[in-house]
Amino acid sequence: MELVKPGLGLIFWMTITFSIVLFILSKFAWKPILNSIREREDSINNALNAAEEARKQMSALKTDNEKLLNQARAERDQMLKDANDMKDNIIAQAKKSAEDEGRKIIEKASASIEAAKVNAMNELKTQVAVLTVDLAEKVLRKKMEDRAQQESFVNENLKSITLN
Repeated sequence: MELVKPGLGLIFWMTITFSIVLFILSKFAWKPILNSIREREDSINNALNAAEEARKQMSALKTDNEKLLNQARAERDQMLKDANDMKDNIIAQAKKSAEDEGRKIIEKASASIEAAKVNAMNELKTQVAVLTVDLAEKVLRKKMEDRAQQESFVNENLKSITLN
């Protein structure tokens, strides 16, 4: 039981030893330990503040990136719209110029056809007049008295005439 109950001398020397250790620690160790703990606490607080600041900056950067992305999308959409408008304008202009060119070609072709028709009519009239004069000349040269002879002569000449 002596082990469970310490003696009075043991308690006295333990108290003196503890007091000496406490005095030495308070004189030499407490201030550096407390200073290092304070420095550690300050560095942790600074790290937390820096982390909070970095988080705020990241949030701001993320917001800026979203704005830039939205702006880029809007610019892309506007560029696509402008390109489609330009495409539609170019197509419309091409159609209009093609229609105008087609109309001009048709007008020229119609004028050419009309001129060819007029030339053909004039040439036909000229040939008919020449043939008529030739036929009349032949009829008059032959001086036929009988109408049947004249008709047969005219029919023979008509068969022999070839139109060019």
